[in-house]
Amino acid sequence: MDRRLFLLGSFSGLAADWTQFRGAGRTGVSAEKGLLKEWPKAGPKLLWQQPDIGDGYGTVAIAGSFAYAVSNHGLDDEFVQALAIKDGEATWSYRLGPVGNPNQQPPYPMARSTPTLDGDRLYALSSDGDLACLKTATGELVWRKSLRSDFNGAPGTWGFSESPLVDGDAVIVTPGGAAATMVALNKASGATLWKSAIPGGDKAAYSSAIVSTAAGRRQYVQFLDKGVVGVDAKTGAFLWRYTGTAGGPANIASPIAKGNYIYSTNARRFNGGLIQLTAAGDGVTVEQVYLGRDMPNSLGGQVLIGDVIYGTNQQGPVAAEFSTGKIHWQDAGLGPGAVLWAEDRLYYHAESGEVALVEATTEAYRERGRFTPPNKPRRRDARERAWTYPVVANGRMYIRDLGCLWCYDVRLG
Repeated sequence: MDRRLFLLGSFSGLAADWTQFRGAGRTGVSAEKGLLKEWPKAGPKLLWQQPDIGDGYGTVAIAGSFAYAVSNHGLDDEFVQALAIKDGEATWSYRLGPVGNPNQQPPYPMARSTPTLDGDRLYALSSDGDLACLKTATGELVWRKSLRSDFNGAPGTWGFSESPLVDGDAVIVTPGGAAATMVALNKASGATLWKSAIPGGDKAAYSSAIVSTAAGRRQYVQFLDKGVVGVDAKTGAFLWRYTGTAGGPANIASPIAKGNYIYSTNARRFNGGLIQLTAAGDGVTVEQVYLGRDMPNSLGGQVLIGDVIYGTNQQGPVAAEFSTGKIHWQDAGLGPGAVLWAEDRLYYHAESGEVALVEATTEAYRERGRFTPPNKPRRRDARERAWTYPVVANGRMYIRDLGCLWCYDVRLG
């Protein structure tokens, strides 16, 4: 069985499940096998479409016979729900609270996170900072916290936009603010294990934390408002900060970790940067390896396969060498979007709403299918885009755009 399925040892989902934001290890890499290598002109077979699961920019988590999503109806009702994967019908829902920062500008008040599944428990965070642990079977509440009131949280302009990280017995979330910039909670009870006060304080941004063992330190790496930071996994002690890719209004894409290296990106500053972390006594030093404008840098994040990083920039899909920043190829036809890798193919969900299948190769951009899901939702603002990640699990591909969810059969045969 593929070792990538066990990068985050706390997950007990089936091998083909997709139990959290960007999958096992938060890498955007799927272990699925036996998938279509090329799509028909009209796209793969559509199994079903649910036209109104509630609005949201987050995607789905999959376990067993259910998909789980965070959504909202209006500004007063943000909720997490379980949807049957056979037809997308809701089986239960739990109200988290109101939508956060409703007067934000530009105005995108909406549910933003993806639930995290861990055995028979689900962890969901609302855009207003309401964090709930629920039973996956029934939606029954186990415990609940507020990042705003319990930790004096300080979100950015568009509210909280983070998928909780479950690691061992801990749930890691990012309230922001001076006293508890990041916190670890006991996943069974919600009790506080530690609070990390980042020097100088910092607002939460819109990224989701990852686990890294760079520089010999097991740590959580998170993209905050002022830059990417690392904190000790056991104590929450601050280790380092990198500001090269910060400075834009929306620090969104989760960092990527490989060995002693961390890659981060900022679509609004059109750059992607690689740093090397080195142990120095009790601390960690940061050295920038490169910072490039044409690197994969869009809101939809990136995937790392070997030493190649795939994603999009503001023109469209791009492949680059992770260790040096050398660009292998660039294509402008699809535009920016979100990306997932499965069985030597890249699945792109473009901000335009189109979905494309592309060979994962350094030789050239080779598209093996493209389609637009039917009955796309109407956008309320000309600046609004399709910002959700695609998901491939159990031979199915899930595409969400605002309140619409499509399910496609992408299996061979």
